[in-house]
Amino acid sequence: MPGRVLVVDDNKVIRQLIRVNLELEGFEVVTAADGVECLDVVQQVQPDVVTLDVVMPRLDGLRTAARLRSDARTRSLPIVVVSACTQYEVESGLDVGVDAFLAKPFEPSELVGVVRQLMEREGHGGGVAGADAVGGEPLGDISGGSPTGRRGGGTGGSGVTGGSTGEAECAGRPGV
Repeated sequence: MPGRVLVVDDNKVIRQLIRVNLELEGFEVVTAADGVECLDVVQQVQPDVVTLDVVMPRLDGLRTAARLRSDARTRSLPIVVVSACTQYEVESGLDVGVDAFLAKPFEPSELVGVVRQLMEREGHGGGVAGADAVGGEPLGDISGGSPTGRRGGGTGGSGVTGGSTGEAECAGRPGV
């Protein structure tokens, strides 16, 4: 049974696009318009995965991810950054422990694949106040990790790939 996803994006059209694609695959979807709303909603709905845009009013996605990681109740909650994925976003996301990156525009199948893999890795339902996945297996084609020990991923080129040099790329945006 698919799980619950919290979709956070200030663009209503993008929120709805992500919502529809996940609901078509059987996921329950809750949305938030920015990081402040995400932090309010996350404890109420206890999602299995969070998708975060980066550029949002009030509290951006990277700061939201950092706050989720600093809270023991959400420390292991899988986070997917859905963004244009600049080098700064990738590096900053790795620093705060983001699990995966998905470049806008994205293929719906990539989105669904990344969300499914993160749920499978987390044991589905272990997001809020769940077990830490730092020691878990990397997703997809991941060959490296972040300084925090967290890994991102996906299949078919989705997610973060990294070598021993710490270089990373955003899904669909090699060399970013």
